Amino acid sequence: MTAPVPIEPDFDLVGAVTLDDIVSASETIRPHAMVTPVVTSRTLDERTGASVFLKCESFQRVGAFKFRGACNAISRLDPNTAGVLAYSSGNHAQGVALASALLGVRAVIVMPENAPAVKLEATRRYLERGGVPGSEVVIYDPQTTVREELGAELAEREGLTIVPPYDHPDVIAGQGTVALELLDEVGPLDTLLVCCGGGGVLSGCAIAAKALHTACRVIGVEPALADDATRSFRTRTLHTVRNPPTIADGARTPSLGRYTFPLVLTHVDDILTVTEDQIRGAMRLAFERLKLVVEPAGALALAGLLCAGEAFKGQRVGVIITGGNVDPAEFSSIVTFERG
Repeated sequence: MTAPVPIEPDFDLVGAVTLDDIVSASETIRPHAMVTPVVTSRTLDERTGASVFLKCESFQRVGAFKFRGACNAISRLDPNTAGVLAYSSGNHAQGVALASALLGVRAVIVMPENAPAVKLEATRRYLERGGVPGSEVVIYDPQTTVREELGAELAEREGLTIVPPYDHPDVIAGQGTVALELLDEVGPLDTLLVCCGGGGVLSGCAIAAKALHTACRVIGVEPALADDATRSFRTRTLHTVRNPPTIADGARTPSLGRYTFPLVLTHVDDILTVTEDQIRGAMRLAFERLKLVVEPAGALALAGLLCAGEAFKGQRVGVIITGGNVDPAEFSSIVTFERG
């Protein structure tokens, strides 16, 4: 299922995203993006022995942090562009769809046929409401088609600018505004836990956290069934995974990217993996105790906190809840699961 790829990190790209870029992104997206709430929980504090601060991007526009990076990247395009193209299983698709509609830019969104129905429907709705001529969703079979190849083909044919889901400096800077807001509200943290798929939000948040508070440890969390970033981090050689069978659809990315790989190696302190049951457990706790609806990928950092026991005892810990877009039937089956 997985195989190492002989690609070494290009550390010359580490300077492609800085704290100044993240601050600039914050100013760029301010007219459009929400400042999301920070939630605390006595239950979490008692269970972990830490002071925990949850940054809830599930309350962001489109229900996920992805809107930030999409909005920043599209805002910085040449105004004469013919439009943008994005490929995504859902949250980036929605982010690009809404941002392009708000900014009056045509968008073509490439989505897998097995994308969560709630995300597919929402993406189409944003495009329809935006009313920009030529905007559409293109569906593909992930078993027979490589989305990057299909996207490149469509973009070249129609003169569209690709807005990648994570591997672009403007996207990374936009995602880094999550940590910028969190630290501005709660002050210095000892540890910051962030989900990891392609590494966009992880690298962006790590850049911001390390620049503002050098002692803060930044830890990525990804599914054990999609542990390419963990293996890449450990070996410092890029590893890939294809269509991993994790419920965390937002973390089914094939690998860290050209930019995110060296950024993660430079700014992140560690990467943890969590099991499918630990992801489900985090979703249940968020719903039952915090009254938060969190999608599987959005619960990764919380799952990492919970499975760590008292490893963060006595610390101030930030946890990024990255999204809340989950199929209702799937969510119901998870939160009503009978525990033996």
